[in-house]
Amino acid sequence: MSSTMPHAQLHFVHATNVDNLPEGMEYALFGLGCFWGAERKFWQLEGVYATSVGYAAGSVENPTYKQVCSGATDHNEVVRVIFNPKKISYQQLLEIFWTSHNPTQGDRQGSDVGSQYRSGIYTYTAEQLEQAQQSKQHFQQVLTQAGAGADITTEILSVPTFYFAEDYHQQYLAKNPNGYCGLGGLGLEY
Repeated sequence: MSSTMPHAQLHFVHATNVDNLPEGMEYALFGLGCFWGAERKFWQLEGVYATSVGYAAGSVENPTYKQVCSGATDHNEVVRVIFNPKKISYQQLLEIFWTSHNPTQGDRQGSDVGSQYRSGIYTYTAEQLEQAQQSKQHFQQVLTQAGAGADITTEILSVPTFYFAEDYHQQYLAKNPNGYCGLGGLGLEY
């Protein structure tokens, strides 16, 4: 059995603790392609306390990036968001999720191919599950009305175990401003 991935306790951008859930805050967990750009989308939002990237919904405990990229673990690259629901709602986070990537591509986002790039919403509560399902139905209508002709492939599951990614992945685009970001939405409004 491997050990938990070492990571910095403090968020590189916000200098907040990524390991603890402060009173009054909530978690959200999303997979929307390469986690570098996805994490930046969320840390830039007013009301987001901290973000962390990691792996979820796979079959291996404490996977490494190399294992995940091999396709053998079936993990998804995810962003865990700690947010203040008095400043930003879960619904607002869902809107960012839907409009920031293409949720119709299955195991890929653009030129990034593999199960780690699939679209996923992982819910912590029954309320989050209900909101996620309703938002998926709504965005499918948006796609249909726009003539996209594609079905959403986003998986919606109760939250699986979240494994921190290696420390160099955390807030990667703040540490490497010219780093790769293949994240792109469909140009549709929620």
